[in-house]
Amino acid sequence: MRLVSAKDDLAGTLAVAARAASAKSTIQILSHVLLRAEEGRCELAATDMELSLRVPLSATVEQPGAVVVPRLAGDIVRTMADGPITLEHRANEGVVSLSGGGSSFTLNCLQASDFPELPPDEGTGLVIPADVLVEAIDRVARAASRDETRPVLTGVLVRLGPDGMTMVATDSYRLAVRQTPLESPPSDVREAIVPARALSEVSRLLGVARADSCEVVLGESQALFRIGEMRLTSRVIEGQFPDHRQLVPDAFEHDVAFDRAELLGVLTRIGVLAQRSTPVRLAFEPGAVTISASSDQVGEGRESLPVAFSGEGLEMGFNVEFLRAGVESVGGDEVRLGLISPLRPGLLRGAGDEYRYLLMPIRLNA
Repeated sequence: MRLVSAKDDLAGTLAVAARAASAKSTIQILSHVLLRAEEGRCELAATDMELSLRVPLSATVEQPGAVVVPRLAGDIVRTMADGPITLEHRANEGVVSLSGGGSSFTLNCLQASDFPELPPDEGTGLVIPADVLVEAIDRVARAASRDETRPVLTGVLVRLGPDGMTMVATDSYRLAVRQTPLESPPSDVREAIVPARALSEVSRLLGVARADSCEVVLGESQALFRIGEMRLTSRVIEGQFPDHRQLVPDAFEHDVAFDRAELLGVLTRIGVLAQRSTPVRLAFEPGAVTISASSDQVGEGRESLPVAFSGEGLEMGFNVEFLRAGVESVGGDEVRLGLISPLRPGLLRGAGDEYRYLLMPIRLNA
């Protein structure tokens, strides 16, 4: 196999594909990237057996073939001088050569015949505008759990139906829901629990490719995302996802409006003092809220904001990182916080925005 590609094209495509390669697997080939060159087409692919990615490479194929190269190849190409890079591999040999700009490298490689079979590119899905999909992913996926002992919560429930696209994520401490209308919604309902990591990669790839849309295919065992000529395939997570409709309260005792930018500023300043085990306190009284945090090691900080609050005073505690993430995710200039009692969850939402962020409080010590 022999091909020639521009340095930036080869380095960039290797870097994109390598994100699907495994960084932890004891199976060596899963930490490598498959390069397959055919007449008129060249493609890079990687998989960790849960996430697979296929990316086209712009190159002149002088001799077709296939080889599995280490992830390090992308770092090496990035350091080479600008200009064309020649990549060559002789059949059944254990090395691949890179040359260009006066530099030459020989890297150990693996045989393409040993690379796992990639998921098929099959099925017809729903084409969703890129900006709509990215917005939903970025606002919801952050609420997914990172605790692998509860696999279902590490995913995002993606539902496509007549009412549009719904994404839901929760780590049991917070829950994010985004309902998005679609111009051409499907007549039937399709849904799957997609790993949050896979959706985050889809969001990133849409930015890299500057694509206008993404075709989403939700199957029983896998989810496929077509972005131009790129293909990202992910396993779907089996299990029962929590019913968000039963978790979000229908009504609240208080509905407090904040200027979103002003609240974010206060949370950022006060959050410096709020350690992981220290909640940020929101003390509501008629006409105002005082936001505070204290640390035995550092000190105490507090700041007051005028708000339209009436009735008996109310004090609640929240994880400041989770609260700030929710405020950041709300669209528009105003954020509303629905409250019931100090031990019931609070609900963040925007004006006319179909986004909901439910956050469990932290019990405060007297």
